[in-house]
Amino acid sequence: MYAVKQVYSPFKPELTFRRSTPASRTWKHGIFWQTRVPSGSKVICTPGSIRAVISNGDKALEQPNKEADNRKVNRTVVSSTSDKFGRGGIDVKAVITIRKKMKEKINEKIEDQWEYFINGIGRGISIQLISEEIDPGVYGFVVLAETNSGKSVRAFVRGWLPKPSNNEHIFEYAADFTVPFDFGNPGAILVSNLHGKEVYLMEIVVHGFDEGPIYFPANTWIHSCKDNPDDRIIFKNQAYLPSQTPPGIKDLRREDLLSLRGNGKGKRKSHDRIYDYALYNDLGNPDKDEELARPVLGCEKWPYPRRCRTGRSPTKKDPNCETRVEKPHPVYVPRDETFEEIKQNTFSTGRLKALLHNLIPAISATLSSSDIPFTCFSDIDKLYNDGFVLKSDELNEIAQNPFLGNLMKQVLSVGERLLKYETPIVIKRDRFAWLRDSEFARQTLAGVNPVNIEILKVEFPILSKLDPAVYGPPESALTKRLIEQELNGMSVEKATEENRLFILDHHDMLLPFMEKMNSLPGRKAYASRTVFFHDRANMLRPIAIELSLPPSPSSPGEKRVYTHGHDATTHWIWKLAKAHVCSNDAGVHQLVNHWLRTHACMETYIIATHRQLSAMHPIYKLLHPHMRYTLEINAIARQSLINGGGIIETCFSPGKYSMEISSAAYQNMWRFDMEALPADLVRRGMAVEDPSMPCGVRLVIEDYPYASDGLLIWSAIKEHVESYVDHFYSEPNFVKSDIELQAWWDEIKNKGHFDKRSEPWWPKLNTKEDLSGILTTIIWIASGQHAAINFGQYPFGGYVPNRPTLMRKLIPLENEHDYEKFIRNPQLTFLSSLPTQLQATKVMATQDTLSTHSPDEEYLGQVSHLHSHWINDHHIVELFNRFSARLEEIEGMIHLRNKDVRLKNRSGAGVPPYELLLPTSGPGVTGRGIPNSISI
Repeated sequence: MYAVKQVYSPFKPELTFRRSTPASRTWKHGIFWQTRVPSGSKVICTPGSIRAVISNGDKALEQPNKEADNRKVNRTVVSSTSDKFGRGGIDVKAVITIRKKMKEKINEKIEDQWEYFINGIGRGISIQLISEEIDPGVYGFVVLAETNSGKSVRAFVRGWLPKPSNNEHIFEYAADFTVPFDFGNPGAILVSNLHGKEVYLMEIVVHGFDEGPIYFPANTWIHSCKDNPDDRIIFKNQAYLPSQTPPGIKDLRREDLLSLRGNGKGKRKSHDRIYDYALYNDLGNPDKDEELARPVLGCEKWPYPRRCRTGRSPTKKDPNCETRVEKPHPVYVPRDETFEEIKQNTFSTGRLKALLHNLIPAISATLSSSDIPFTCFSDIDKLYNDGFVLKSDELNEIAQNPFLGNLMKQVLSVGERLLKYETPIVIKRDRFAWLRDSEFARQTLAGVNPVNIEILKVEFPILSKLDPAVYGPPESALTKRLIEQELNGMSVEKATEENRLFILDHHDMLLPFMEKMNSLPGRKAYASRTVFFHDRANMLRPIAIELSLPPSPSSPGEKRVYTHGHDATTHWIWKLAKAHVCSNDAGVHQLVNHWLRTHACMETYIIATHRQLSAMHPIYKLLHPHMRYTLEINAIARQSLINGGGIIETCFSPGKYSMEISSAAYQNMWRFDMEALPADLVRRGMAVEDPSMPCGVRLVIEDYPYASDGLLIWSAIKEHVESYVDHFYSEPNFVKSDIELQAWWDEIKNKGHFDKRSEPWWPKLNTKEDLSGILTTIIWIASGQHAAINFGQYPFGGYVPNRPTLMRKLIPLENEHDYEKFIRNPQLTFLSSLPTQLQATKVMATQDTLSTHSPDEEYLGQVSHLHSHWINDHHIVELFNRFSARLEEIEGMIHLRNKDVRLKNRSGAGVPPYELLLPTSGPGVTGRGIPNSISI
């Protein structure tokens, strides 16, 4: 039973009622009462400084919430700025830091002045301190029984303090409280924004308690009450496992998680902070054009990880697909996942650069009614050396086109010379390096896609795993005899025994799509295998390339093998064969290794983390820096990069079948347990297990820059994660008994990767070692792995002949008409096989943007000044400082490796150093730096 004892009081305290739950208020016997009656509960009347959760035993009485698929705690809230019953207390002050926009419109500046006034008089933002201690149920002249909530006091922020720095965009306000002597320490703050627009809350610092300043880091957008009447809950910077949560804030912990999950219904609004799952059903646009219809990814036929749900309405022509939001309108992501202003400005600048980069080829294509190929290498060189200058007659012709004319007037105001690309690193030191076989091979170990090369240990001939009834005989044309001709007298058996044969195998992944790809206009491709030999001088070189086409009703299919040869004709054909391999590798890199294995998979981990791990959870605090901006950049990618008719489809060989290839790769080769760097290296045969080595593996090729530097970063992350986990999970059963952690891992497997939920290879989560391994893999994917395969895109792909993203012609055969053209002008045949000028400059602009570090980038081992109070735990801070120091050591070790003349894949005449895994970088396209998260 619940009991309420009423006692007469001559006082009438100032009371404010919060929450949207229906309530009745009465004035009786000198007391202002608020009554709220949840279904099945007793009436509780609460005056004074109390925020209560009415509980029956261990079960909180709750009511449904329109945005929660679970149930949300029902509360009765009455609060005041001081104790009105004369009991005295402690005076405390809360300092609230708010950040304004750096660039504001005039109307926003006027709104700010009104906001300053409202805050100054104390009617803009209210905050409520919640104690870590349970409300004892006795306040003033009212006795409550069975409460299960922390004590609370509430006040409005008033005025503004002198700015502590010269940052004109940051303002500080204060709120004064008088709390009872037995209040205890605050563990949470409820924030209510009464303004008509959202505000960005950086942090709240509470002064006046014995333990010193108490920090409540926020760095979050606080919605306006007109958009959502619920308060925002901000916890102090103390990490707690669920079982260790102070009793006064246990219910708030659960309530905050419920508010982030949603109910899977309705369209998301821009102010929402709801994380939920959806299929990839928004890539196509069948309502606009049937040619833009795309399959839904995340089903039995096309399995895929899940994305963040937006809740837009279905298309008219296909109810399984979601309507699209096109630029410049934003795609929904939870409010705190959006770019901050500095990042947004950097990204907008990148889009402006992309406009300029593509402008001249687009104009030329418009005027000539066709896209223009490169006709000589000097056309490409001009992109870096001269830039573009329009002649007056060209301007006159352009002016006749109304759209282009208006556009040109805006663009020409920047200056006469519109565009000049940065020279990519691959040709900066040695303009002709890309032509050499050694550079072609080096880039499989130290380029932008060093994660596909594997050891060749099979019996010859190599066998395909595809269905021979559909794709023809499984035997490769790469025979033992042919390979031995290229081994300088060494037998295949000897080369295999000494681990000297390697392969770049895109055959089985691409052959099923070859017929469809080659039916696209301006696309011609082969399924490819490339064999490499690692000689006694420790140099890797390609020795044979197999290019295959599948059988069709009109053709039996073909498998042709090319070697480098020595005569001029064979040499040019070898160049074309290498270009086809590079084109395939560029597509696999972008669609599988880059998008699928880092961006798409990381999105599922982020959604589960926000839904299942409280902001107080130590694992949430560990992962938080590694989730920044990822959902926003992924939403932008769905809008204009991987969508139907987007940049990937326009500029890469697979075209409209790009995401089908990505889905097939997810189905056939993706495994979470193989995403750990050591496991991936062992799987590919590039390393062997060796317990005596720091990461438990020994590289087969010592001079493998990605792997050797990557293992340094991996070991540093692993050591840091293990120490962190040891600190919080001190007892053997803590991992299994952590209900939030177990729900998190269960959701990653069964919701985020629903199509892979039944696979036997998912790691268990029973011990500290299990947890450390899972977390190390996730952090590696977000940081080191993404950095290694992203920030080299422009340095290696910015020179089109080095890494073409598509090929437009097959290699001419002797009995074909094009063969004579090839003999007469092999250079023109080569260049006309590459992407057109418009395709090339479009993808170069994209690669330039994707390779750019923002000025507000946060790098591995660094803590932003915005998060300097991220945790109140001296031991954890020391662990992080140790981690940072270790990364500084690793940076020095990488610099020394780049100067080691024995390591020919990272040093030598014209050879660029391998810097992609250097932890730090400045802004811009630097070809180095490991951000904490997938932020671009």
